[in-house]
Amino acid sequence: MFTGLVEDIGTVKSISSSKIEIETTFNDISKGDSIAINGVCLTAVCVNKNIFAADYSPHTDKVTTLSKLIQNSKVNLERALTLSSRLGGHIVSGHVDGTAKIEKIEALKEFYKVKFLCGKNILKYCVDKGSIAIDGISLTIASLSCSGFEIFIIPETFNNTIMKFKKVGAEVNVETDILAKYIERFARKESSGISPEILKEFMTK
Repeated sequence: MFTGLVEDIGTVKSISSSKIEIETTFNDISKGDSIAINGVCLTAVCVNKNIFAADYSPHTDKVTTLSKLIQNSKVNLERALTLSSRLGGHIVSGHVDGTAKIEKIEALKEFYKVKFLCGKNILKYCVDKGSIAIDGISLTIASLSCSGFEIFIIPETFNNTIMKFKKVGAEVNVETDILAKYIERFARKESSGISPEILKEFMTK
């Protein structure tokens, strides 16, 4: 589990269709550690000083932006939570739901306003003022539309994550709030026994 608070901006040293190698300032990574790379939870399979490698599956390749990374790409990095960690962002699993595209970036006086376009598979879990992880960054949804959502980013977050490198048209990894998924699952289970016949019988009593 993660918090969505980016700890380091890493550099891609090499990447293939199933393995990625990252250079980082982290000096305490061990083989088997979970690390979020642009919000994607991967396992370090090889560590050499400040460089680690991780494997990723065809499914991960399909639903994330990992395949669009190239050598020297910058990536957000976060190490997994420990029991003594402070939960400063929100609960992030590192299981990306899909991608969104940046439609607009607007620099305001004290903030950056970014508008994203995304599919219904993501929008159905989004709520106004709800939490969302963009490339592993814990953010809050400012507003929703039928085609996407807007967020405001403070300068501290903008300048210390890969958001500062993003341009209009860029794709990002999106993980919606896990609580919304549990609520949907519970609601579907609770309503599974309701049929038109049962409703009709209830209404005629």
